[in-house]
Amino acid sequence: MAVNEKILGSEYIEKVPGGGFVLARTDDLFNWAKGASLWPLTFGLACCAIEMMATGASHFDIDRFGSGVFRASPRQCDVMIVSGTICIKMKETIKRLYDQMPEPKYVIAMGNCAISGGIFYHDSYSVVKGVEETGIPVDVFVAGCPPRPENLLHGIIKLQEKIRSKQGKTA
Repeated sequence: MAVNEKILGSEYIEKVPGGGFVLARTDDLFNWAKGASLWPLTFGLACCAIEMMATGASHFDIDRFGSGVFRASPRQCDVMIVSGTICIKMKETIKRLYDQMPEPKYVIAMGNCAISGGIFYHDSYSVVKGVEETGIPVDVFVAGCPPRPENLLHGIIKLQEKIRSKQGKTA
């Protein structure tokens, strides 16, 4: 299997006889490029943020997936990794940061607290029951308390697969 077949998938490739050219739809090429260069927003709220930082360290090498460029500005990011417990005071801030991100934008909910409020939702009046309660659509859920860096890497791979499988959506 040629290198290009591994990158774009055999269903998108048409080989040109006698040449090193590959024909592909521009939508598939753009989706591949978007998935290969996800820039996450640095947004750690609680204990899961430590695991997110560990994922960015050299031992796990998140750069090999094109996601090693953590940014502090939402205007430079295309994926928000919400990691940790969301309190009521942070609800509007998360929504505002999500609205400032350029299209296309994606969200990974990392940890049980970001997914459903976790153990803190039942004993506290100030905890939001997951990031979807803020009105933000979540693309990938990474379960765990806290999830290991390998789980976050798996979530990034799943997000890349989701982006690459979108047909005709380049915006």
